Amino acid sequence: MKLLLWAERWKLRRSKILWIAGFATVMVALIVFAQGQFMFYGSRYIDKAGWFMTATQSLATFYVLPAVIALLGSYMICREEQEDTLKSLRLIPVDEMKLTLAKMVLTLVFSVLIYLLLFVITFLIEAVLHLEALPISLVLENLKIYFMDGAGVFFAISPIIALVSRMKKGYWLALVFAEIYSFAGLFASMSNTLKTVYPMTAVFNLSGYYHASVIQTLIGVIVLLTCIVLSLFILKGLNRTAK
Repeated sequence: MKLLLWAERWKLRRSKILWIAGFATVMVALIVFAQGQFMFYGSRYIDKAGWFMTATQSLATFYVLPAVIALLGSYMICREEQEDTLKSLRLIPVDEMKLTLAKMVLTLVFSVLIYLLLFVITFLIEAVLHLEALPISLVLENLKIYFMDGAGVFFAISPIIALVSRMKKGYWLALVFAEIYSFAGLFASMSNTLKTVYPMTAVFNLSGYYHASVIQTLIGVIVLLTCIVLSLFILKGLNRTAK
């Protein structure tokens, strides 16, 4: 597994998709920063310490990052077949299930790293704007939220990554499906019941972005574990079909 992870990491270093992910992360921060210039009761949103870190995290999750992460994951799984290198890998031979799991693990790592990159960007801007008004407790709380959101979003969208890989219709479909899936979280957040069971909003319950009860948190854990189990089941079917 360690060798497979190392190989997949080097493959990604030669791919432009990491640049796309980085560009999307920076752009969402810039867009939210521009939104913060609007006036509200005589002051800008951005003038409030902590607003930028909080707003960027939620808006990025509802609109941008899940789609980027789904695209990254499905690209990693689909690329060998689309580039016609899968046949060569089968001659080595390579355990396709372990290879797929390595790709999923690497997608999880990159999901967390993308969110941490977004946190660094927002923190630096917050520090420039109002360092003295930014308590360390608020910074650490947001760091925890960003980290857990990075992991949770991967779990929530893992069935989409697996399904698109199974469909073999092109990894760009993952971006479309994940965008619809994450945007629907805005509507799910309007209902306490849906907010608890919908995977994208369950992530917020677990990370602490939403104030959630112990029961809501436990339900969120079950929902996200169900997502990852479902994705593994789909991927297992993918490897059987390949054989």
